[in-house]
Amino acid sequence: MSMKPKFKNTLDWEQAQLLMQPTFIRVLDHLRQKLETSTWIGTYEDVQTPLPGYQLCLTHQEYLIKINIWDICFQVCFIDYNPYLDQDETSPSETQIVSIDTNLIDKTGNINWPCLDDKAKQKIQEIFANLPIH
Repeated sequence: MSMKPKFKNTLDWEQAQLLMQPTFIRVLDHLRQKLETSTWIGTYEDVQTPLPGYQLCLTHQEYLIKINIWDICFQVCFIDYNPYLDQDETSPSETQIVSIDTNLIDKTGNINWPCLDDKAKQKIQEIFANLPIH
């Protein structure tokens, strides 16, 4: 289950606004590339909570794994985002304080595309490496 990120300050929020759409695009592109060579079949479905968006449904034999796309994007954009932090049945947390990975923004305040692309690719590789069947 995803958690909504909570920003420490306005600058982090503004940087997240800059990064989210490009991150989303790079994550989807790397997912597509990975699925082309994987034994897993990926489909997308709409989700409304905790944020409207999509989740990736990975299937292989008897396995079905669902991953929220925003969780992947948040792991790319923030240095301290954990979608599973404080998630228990008695007191689930709805927000998580996060910090922007400033390596993703260059000295001029623009997106550091090579770094963003590398980090998105790395996160996708980690997801597939941790699946029950590789």
